[in-house]
Amino acid sequence: MTQKRKIIVHIATSADGYIARPDGNIDWLTSRPAPKGFYGIPKFMRSVDARIVGRKTFDLSVEMGANFRAAERHYVFSRRPPPAAVPSGVEFVAQSIGTFVKHLRDQVGKNIWMMGGGEIIASFLDEGAIDEFIISVVPVFIGEGIPLIAPGRRDVPLHLRSVKPFPDGVVQVHYDVRPKHVAEYLRLPSPIREAR
Repeated sequence: MTQKRKIIVHIATSADGYIARPDGNIDWLTSRPAPKGFYGIPKFMRSVDARIVGRKTFDLSVEMGANFRAAERHYVFSRRPPPAAVPSGVEFVAQSIGTFVKHLRDQVGKNIWMMGGGEIIASFLDEGAIDEFIISVVPVFIGEGIPLIAPGRRDVPLHLRSVKPFPDGVVQVHYDVRPKHVAEYLRLPSPIREAR
């Protein structure tokens, strides 16, 4: 039996929970010296073969000179039409999250990297389509910005898998997202749970 492909958010945040400044700038992150092993990202990248991003994150990546290769699938969720020239390996997606995720999980492959931003992470999370979060918390407050998850009313329990501190003060936390039915079960009053 083949293992189900997981959708994993692997991302850095400021200590006050932002993934970028209000204008998308991540100078507070890119200005830091990269440590040996780069917080385990090279190893993580070998475990994935596809990436999911929102349109704003894609546009910012293009502006920053990101390279896209045909061997690395990038799925860009966007309500707007794709640009005239789409880099090799990039596919724009307009279908529902549920339909897309089912199709992706049914394919043979490695895990999928949910890269962001906050709106697409929130949309996938609310659809129960994210399996894990790996969050590298950078020791800096930036005061305002784009949150890790776009605001909304939600109650998503997480299970802590590991916590790893790095010498430069970065702390990486790894969570499993509990399935929705587990979350609903845990919200039941305890006498009802015990009776089941």
